[in-house]
Amino acid sequence: MIKTDIIIIGAGPVGLFTVFEAGLLKLKCHLIDALPIPGGQCAEIYPKKPIYDIPGYPSIQAAELIDKLMLQIKPFSPGFTLGETAETLEKSSEGQFIVKTTQGTSHMAPVVAIAGGLGVFTPRKPPIDNLSEFEDQHIHYIIKEPSFFTNKNIVISGGGDSALDWALFFAENFASSVKLIHRSDNFRAHNDSVQKALDYSKKGKIEIILNAEVNNIDKKSGLLVMGVKSKNNTTKVIKCDHWLPLFGLSPKIGPIGSWGLEIEKNAIKVNNATDYSTNVNGIYAIGDVNTYPGKLKLILCGFHEAAIMVQSAFKRIHPNKNNVLKYTTVTGIKGF
Repeated sequence: MIKTDIIIIGAGPVGLFTVFEAGLLKLKCHLIDALPIPGGQCAEIYPKKPIYDIPGYPSIQAAELIDKLMLQIKPFSPGFTLGETAETLEKSSEGQFIVKTTQGTSHMAPVVAIAGGLGVFTPRKPPIDNLSEFEDQHIHYIIKEPSFFTNKNIVISGGGDSALDWALFFAENFASSVKLIHRSDNFRAHNDSVQKALDYSKKGKIEIILNAEVNNIDKKSGLLVMGVKSKNNTTKVIKCDHWLPLFGLSPKIGPIGSWGLEIEKNAIKVNNATDYSTNVNGIYAIGDVNTYPGKLKLILCGFHEAAIMVQSAFKRIHPNKNNVLKYTTVTGIKGF
């Protein structure tokens, strides 16, 4: 039995930062993650993807962010159970939570913080019958190594942050040409990214095709041949080396959904007016896995939620102790 103060389910950026905030209050943490390494999606799905909304970093690659978070929490010596999925939740006679994994590893703590991101996820794929024939060779839903696309003609589909971020990245690095196809003329991405893409379009760095979508694909002379149909029913043919349909991920909350938590649209409802607690006392949900009015699925917001949550966790673990907030600029961090 692994005993700790806070069991953190999910070792992505928000879960890792929770260790830091808890460590400032001298609370020990143990993290459980189904992936074999810390970092969540940042490590497994898009390690080289640039992230633009981390304070102090105009741009930082996802893997580098994880490296820095791991360095930041090193003084607090967290425990890790990696490559195992949190499966069952029980409560001991002393009121402690017991979390067991699919491999049977047991963990005990008075507080559980669910920081599982989007949960178990699969890419949303376009509805094209012969899609599977071209996957991996010409069609990619995840970009792990951007240099693979060096001097290639790339088409990106999508109108969200991921599509815009990668379009901008490849327009500046590696790719020979970049086309961006979006089925609407309204983007769901950050305004700055949209404006930058429009500026790049005027400069010829990105060709933007709006109100259109790919409706058929074939292969000829080693290239992917795409039929792109517009809303006015005109069709144009585009040839490329690689197509990146970036329509986001279809998440599933997994075994956590059977823990008696209040779920809304595959996310855990929390009380954002206080401490991001769930309907089960002692269980919190932070980061992309939670939902509340006005929720923003940003790493930055998850960091904030973690800081608030550990203050509440401290009161639960040490009900008779007063916690006086002290700034790290005054107290410092042991190990630095």
